[in-house]
Amino acid sequence: MDAVAALNEIAFWLERGRAATFKVQAFRKAAAAISALPPDEVAARARNGRLKSMKGIGDRTFQVIRQAVDGSVPDYLADLREKGAQPLAAGGATVRNALRGDLHSHSEWSDGGSPIEVMVAAAEVLGREYLALTDHSPNLTIANGLSAERLANQLEVVAAINSGGKDGGPHDGTVRLLAGIEVDILESGELDQDPELLDRLDIVVASVHSKLRADRKTMTARMLGGILAPHTNVLGHCTGRLVEGSRGTRPQSEFDAKEIFAACAENNVAVEINSRPERQDPPDELIKLALEAGCLFSIDSDAHAPGQLDFLQYGAERAERNDVPPERIITTWTVDKLLDWAAS
Repeated sequence: MDAVAALNEIAFWLERGRAATFKVQAFRKAAAAISALPPDEVAARARNGRLKSMKGIGDRTFQVIRQAVDGSVPDYLADLREKGAQPLAAGGATVRNALRGDLHSHSEWSDGGSPIEVMVAAAEVLGREYLALTDHSPNLTIANGLSAERLANQLEVVAAINSGGKDGGPHDGTVRLLAGIEVDILESGELDQDPELLDRLDIVVASVHSKLRADRKTMTARMLGGILAPHTNVLGHCTGRLVEGSRGTRPQSEFDAKEIFAACAENNVAVEINSRPERQDPPDELIKLALEAGCLFSIDSDAHAPGQLDFLQYGAERAERNDVPPERIITTWTVDKLLDWAAS
């Protein structure tokens, strides 16, 4: 087995299982360390033990490489594959099977951990038909948000990947990479990016990331500004809550949910069902309110690493539990139908 592929697949399964970042990075770094070497040299160094002294190679990663170059699936990978054969979520199979794409993902261009091409390759393995690249906008400096110039550069990379050019990366072209952004809704209600650049994007996810404890009136007005902005397609993780995880917990922000969801329905803005386990956003009661308001939904992974793209299973389970019809979930649509809707 190819040693680089084995290391990266192990990292994928660990990300999917929400392993600690340092553990995942150990395998990603080991894969990067040996990727520049010819396979024959990797095999020779593994067999004579010289690979152990190479920077980025530890005891576990050396063992994986050695088993791979000797022609077998490494034991650690085989164990992870067996565990990964079980679904992440117990329910939601009907919605999960209907999903075609994902409109919220991050790469190393902002606060994700992997190159764009690796995210696309993972989406391909998972059977996605399309994936929107939605790195952050400039205001979110803590997440290395993209300036107008960097976003313009990223659009060229997206075009190259879709055309299969020299920067096309390790995939066979079955996944359509959509040009997108997760744009901050500023305190003024405006979107945090050049309108001319937003015009060039396929998908715009608008989210609030700051001042989440603002009063109900202030937050409602701010969110309405983002929803009414003509470029907005999806309202991202609308309450901003955190219910678990390494960042601790955070209560949901306060806003007039009926007014917000009515505006979404009237202005052709889908409400995101964010699939990250630590978010579970919106809460079930707000999903039901949005459903009653006539909203469309977008089940998204908000993935910051390749293995997290499979978090869609959690969102599918929540959508099905709350009786959201698959036809009202825009990520079950074909890419052509989706892009026609977004452009309208």
